[in-house]
Amino acid sequence: MSDIITPLAPAATKKAPKDKPDQKYAPTLLLPKTEFPLRADAAVREHLFRQRCTTDLYAWQRDNNSGDLFVLHDGPPYANGHLHLGHALNKLLKDFVNRQRVMRGFKVDYRPGWDCHGLPIELKALAELKVSDRSSLSPTEVRAVAQATAQSTVDAQRNEFSAYGVMGDWSNGYRTMDKDFETRQLNVFYEMMNKGLIYRANKPVYWSPSSKTALAESELEYKDDHKSRSAWVAFNVDQPLWTTTPWTLPANRCVAVHPKMNYTLFRSSSSTDPNVVYLAATERMDEMKKRLTPKDAFESSAEVTLELLGQIVGQDLVGTRYQHPLTAGSLPFIAADYVTSDSGSGLVHTAPGHGMDDYKACFPLGIEAFCPVNNVGDFTAEAGPELEGLNVQSDGTAKVLEMLVARGSLIQEHVYVHKYPYDWRTKKPVILRATSQWFANVGSIKEDALKAIENVRIVPEGARRRLEGFVLSRSEWCISRQRSWGVPIPVLYDDESDEPLLTKTSVQHIIDIVREHGSDAWWSMTTDELLAPEYRNDGKTYRRGYDTMDVWFDSGTSWTMIQEKMPRPDLPFVADVYCEGSDQHRGWFQSSLLTSVALTGKAPYGTLITHGFLLDAKGFKQSKSLGNTVDPIVIINGGKNVQKDPAYGTDVLRLWAASSEYTKDIAIGKTILSQVAESIRKFRTTARFILGNLNGFKESQAVAYEDLSRLDRFMLAEVYQFSKSVSAGYDEYMFNKVYGQLQYFTSTTLSSFYLDVIKDTLYSESEDSPKRQAIQAVLFHVLTAFNKSIAPFAPHFAEEVYEHYRECFTHPQPSVFRTGWLETPESWNNGALREEFQVVKQLRVEVNQLLEQARAAKLVGPSLEATVEIQMPAVTTTSTEEQRVLDQIVRTYADDFAKLFITSDVSVTTVPLPTDATAATTTTADGPTSVFVRDVNLAKAGNCRLVVQRAKLHKCPRCWTFTSTEQNALCARCGPVVASLEK
Repeated sequence: MSDIITPLAPAATKKAPKDKPDQKYAPTLLLPKTEFPLRADAAVREHLFRQRCTTDLYAWQRDNNSGDLFVLHDGPPYANGHLHLGHALNKLLKDFVNRQRVMRGFKVDYRPGWDCHGLPIELKALAELKVSDRSSLSPTEVRAVAQATAQSTVDAQRNEFSAYGVMGDWSNGYRTMDKDFETRQLNVFYEMMNKGLIYRANKPVYWSPSSKTALAESELEYKDDHKSRSAWVAFNVDQPLWTTTPWTLPANRCVAVHPKMNYTLFRSSSSTDPNVVYLAATERMDEMKKRLTPKDAFESSAEVTLELLGQIVGQDLVGTRYQHPLTAGSLPFIAADYVTSDSGSGLVHTAPGHGMDDYKACFPLGIEAFCPVNNVGDFTAEAGPELEGLNVQSDGTAKVLEMLVARGSLIQEHVYVHKYPYDWRTKKPVILRATSQWFANVGSIKEDALKAIENVRIVPEGARRRLEGFVLSRSEWCISRQRSWGVPIPVLYDDESDEPLLTKTSVQHIIDIVREHGSDAWWSMTTDELLAPEYRNDGKTYRRGYDTMDVWFDSGTSWTMIQEKMPRPDLPFVADVYCEGSDQHRGWFQSSLLTSVALTGKAPYGTLITHGFLLDAKGFKQSKSLGNTVDPIVIINGGKNVQKDPAYGTDVLRLWAASSEYTKDIAIGKTILSQVAESIRKFRTTARFILGNLNGFKESQAVAYEDLSRLDRFMLAEVYQFSKSVSAGYDEYMFNKVYGQLQYFTSTTLSSFYLDVIKDTLYSESEDSPKRQAIQAVLFHVLTAFNKSIAPFAPHFAEEVYEHYRECFTHPQPSVFRTGWLETPESWNNGALREEFQVVKQLRVEVNQLLEQARAAKLVGPSLEATVEIQMPAVTTTSTEEQRVLDQIVRTYADDFAKLFITSDVSVTTVPLPTDATAATTTTADGPTSVFVRDVNLAKAGNCRLVVQRAKLHKCPRCWTFTSTEQNALCARCGPVVASLEK
């Protein structure tokens, strides 16, 4: 469509005269006229419309829209660095939802948030201070620097987000470090405490030696290629035992057997002592034979034999005792249902201080969760003098194996590759370590949580199972962290007994302090000030705890802001929409759900939208370490080399997001961006053509629907269908479907058909021609539907388009977003007309193909040099229904075909035709009467014959149709038009 705004000029032929007398009529043509530029020049012009479609629009809609409140609650990004393309995708998806809701008349509430606490920000602050060990700083010093770092990042990110054209309440966003936020968060803790959901326990938790803190499941990532030094160890009473973590052997407190599993007593020919009897699961005898074979025996092919002595059921082993292989202490066998015969020996080394299953099996038996490992992953003195100070994941493991060899207990060692959890921040392996931590008992509310999300709309629906799976698999939530930068767990401890002071009075007193002074008070005030008055003279000495809350507890309570400021108790949810990446099923989506259900009994979201991660053009996940990230600011403003990285502007970035199938991982690269840029160029070209032909049009003077031609009414039927499809796409949150509709509507429905057909009427008819005015009315509706549809995606482009034709409206508005959503009268929904035009468009395709053949044979140049004859068979009583339909359509549209085919004339005749024309056939005759003939069988219609020949009349020097009866004379239409202009 690059030339769509030019006159209808025919291709040059050899017979064309050198002079161009028809140019004198060019001023009489109503050629498109508009100041709307073809080139976007986004860097210059987008800023002209930014204020009115963001800040001004948000304030206006809150004061003026009369519809229901719509709350899209923003998941807070970490305030610890510059934004990346994932941030852009997330914010843009939210903006698409919000903008369409504004146009539908809702009062949209969207307050951007930031997650300001936690280790990443604390580490960044320490890095800026060039301090590697935070122990050299007081908590108040760490917090001051971390707070300044977070605020600086919030300011920077706010500016970067504004470049994306995101509409929201940016002046009233929330930060998890704000006093009011911290107060609400502590109130959630208080309410959960009152419901018995908060408790303290010394049990194994994921511990990050690299971060020196406990971690929740949501803070882990798993590596599939982790290598451990596994060992087969002989315990006395002699049973082989396999473990992937030899370093946990110092914490061994028992051996677990399955009570219903059969175990076999046996001797091995590999043993140097014939009196040694081994014990292992009966189903693992082949494995025992392999493991009891010395490594050098494999090379000599010496075969180890096992002498089976008898069997015993696991339950009968319970109570038997064995000697610890390192300390020689006497320890018991216990029963545990989690023991299997799938791997190992069927006898499980059990260390309740280093495994949750072990802990659960031992706790009811009164077996302590012994953990001789400190917070940096080193053995403590409790592990013994040979191990103290050694790191359990390196030299500590080596030392344990060395000690086993020295004691004759190591049967075999090998490297074991398996899946293992890592700290998602430091990318280093974690351990399971028993420490005293604070937990939320989510096991007691997870059934309520699952019920609450039954009625939540989840996009895509497949994500429902993922979220449900994470909720089902969780029974507790470790909410305490060993950090300074965070919201304190409001607990004081009895110095003598270590018992926590956790009462309604004590916690409420601390909440009141935080409400007035912020959470810094926990570190700056004296312990006596933090104590509620009734405990200050109770004869006990208290100390404050220094644990802070998990950051997922921080952000997971952000829904309380909505509940407090915009309560809607009649709804089964707090916010209308949450939208984040798929990693949040185990993070923010889940923590928000659990805290909301705990306090309100309902889900925090009515709709949950999940998007994927960003991939590069080759399909690899984008990461800084790979150097394959795409900076959204470079997309907008361009790079250092503008040839390599052109400045596409904000709307191209936004349209890329809209075009993406965001429910999956999304690829982006230079080719993809170039394709999106080409799409918006075509959108601009289409809009420019329509704008250029709306000169002088006023909505108040639009031709009534009943006075429109069949073609114009068909176009409005297409507008109706387009509008319904677009609305459905937005309602389903399937933005790529809307983008596809926009592309098809502009390139196929408009450019390739309607706009192509109407140019002659627009250019050549008089300004007051009813036909031309009717087309202008249709173009007005077309442009309005198109512009409103694309506005949520490309607001700057839509505002610029609206700016160039808003005076056409009876009631012009300052912004396209204030004009309401798509309105299409039901009278436009003409299904019969659409079916007729399906046949008409098939005919047009067939005619165009025949014209191409005639053009290739140099019979004609442009299509206006041709005439078409449609030969129809006579309709009889034996004609098929399809043939009757085709006959009726052809004869109904006979007068329209010349315009539709863009030829100078079309005639319809009745002649005998074959009844089985299944394929097109073409014949040619010599001389000036040459014709091209094509027999066609239309899908779901009948047969006809098309005949193309060169026009016999003369070319009109004004409209260039071959309809003039004399050389260089105006045609019957153009003559009166020119005459009226000369008066």
